[in-house]
Amino acid sequence: MTKHIFVTGGVVSSLGKGLTSASIGMLLEQRGLKVKIQKLDPYINVDPGTMSPYQHGEVYVLDDGSETDLDLGHYERFTNSPLSRDSNYTTGQIYLSVIEKERRGEFLGKTVQVIPHITNEIKQCIKRLRDDDTDVVITEIGGTVGDIESQPFLEAIRQFSLDVGKENCLYIHLTLVPYLKAAAELKTKPTQHSVGQLREIGIQPDILICRCERTISREDREKIGLFCNVPLEAVIEEKDKDFSIYEVPLSLVEHGLDELIVRRLQLESSSTLDLDDWRELLHRMRNPSHEISIAVVGKYAEHKDAYKSIYEAIDHAGISNLAQIRIGRIQSEDVENEGPERLLSGYDGILIPGGFGERGIEGKVAAIRYARERNIPFFGICLGMQCAVIEYGRNVVGLTDAHSTEFDKDSPHPVICLLDEQKNIVEMGGTMRLGAQPAILESGTHCANLYGKTEVEERHRHRYEFNHVYRKQFAAHGMRFAGTSPDGKLVEIVELEDHPWFVAVQYHPEFKSKPTHSHPLFQGFIEAAVSRRVKEKQNASVSF
Repeated sequence: MTKHIFVTGGVVSSLGKGLTSASIGMLLEQRGLKVKIQKLDPYINVDPGTMSPYQHGEVYVLDDGSETDLDLGHYERFTNSPLSRDSNYTTGQIYLSVIEKERRGEFLGKTVQVIPHITNEIKQCIKRLRDDDTDVVITEIGGTVGDIESQPFLEAIRQFSLDVGKENCLYIHLTLVPYLKAAAELKTKPTQHSVGQLREIGIQPDILICRCERTISREDREKIGLFCNVPLEAVIEEKDKDFSIYEVPLSLVEHGLDELIVRRLQLESSSTLDLDDWRELLHRMRNPSHEISIAVVGKYAEHKDAYKSIYEAIDHAGISNLAQIRIGRIQSEDVENEGPERLLSGYDGILIPGGFGERGIEGKVAAIRYARERNIPFFGICLGMQCAVIEYGRNVVGLTDAHSTEFDKDSPHPVICLLDEQKNIVEMGGTMRLGAQPAILESGTHCANLYGKTEVEERHRHRYEFNHVYRKQFAAHGMRFAGTSPDGKLVEIVELEDHPWFVAVQYHPEFKSKPTHSHPLFQGFIEAAVSRRVKEKQNASVSF
């Protein structure tokens, strides 16, 4: 029978439930178990697709086109769990489904209520991941215990153990044990209060994972266990990781979490863990052969989570290239106002990520011109590719007023225009070109060589495309269309042959990068940046 693990959070938000859930999934997979992971989010938006990156961070896109929470990125990077639209539900989706059922008359005239109708819907969402091939389903509950909006989800997972049996459910509560400098001690009271709120709802945590800045003494662990009704061995310390988030699984193993879960749920699994690949990647991170700097020039650069997967993919490529990477988060508006020379000099590579809206576009265009003219490795993603086309059109092809119709509907040279399939769409949510789409790569191009094949599938999230009317003009001036849709109508990749590394793609390769298997394009980009730094050092040495 499929077992269930529920991960909740208390005291404060941003404790790392997503990382913890992903780490648990990875450890169970290493024990030979089949795992599926999902997140239940308490906000009323149907999905994060229409939410500002400042509010929610990046929107993580799955193969099936689902726009999901960024924690699903952690799930994919840490595990091999297959993710789909059933891996992320929101309050908005839950209520929408129940209301649609009521409109169809499925409740036979009953009064529709939070209990049992909303909670039943939530339980159905959890049960959709159960099948004969799945040993464990991990369900992360978004938000913090005590939040009004989280209550239906907590009530649903309380009821769930009654449906499938308590022996088949495990409740893990992630909490904070803060250190007070004035008192020079860790404080356990917030954890006690948080667990108290859970117990009032009817959920007794089986395991407590305690986030902390400093090591928790045995005495404090005993105190937490006593007041929270949890055995000492089930009070697990999760100390802050200064070096890398990829230390988290190893830390949990050191404290015996995987063994505790297997024993508590009576799972038949391998008794040993093969974490050699994980230890090797941490060794490579701690022992780099190179140090380079990469500028990420974006509209939301001040919000770290807005480009979460891009930063992670850069780090993965750094691991592959034995490079320690300093990432400069550069506001594109600042480049527009202060000039690229002042903000971008000294970087070994420049990456332009995706985004929406006109703000900061000219700064992105200026940064791309700076990279192209100074032979700095450049990587454009989604809007980054579109800006690369605009820059090349203006400054090389000779289309002075080249632009995108997203920003200038009356541009005399709309080198970027709306996809045909998007022209009659008026609703915003879930209406873009989304999910995994096939692309055909031209043999001999940078990208084909890096992928090692000429047919790929990558995830998309866009409404605008390269205007095929201008394809011959751009090709005549040296831009290579390295990848297209199978029918040849949509441009997926552009490259410059006479540049050390100038590649821009319409899709989002960062969503398919893992710490143990970096994405080929990020790997090639960082390799080019490392090569540039090495040559600069050699030239400086010769000059000296």
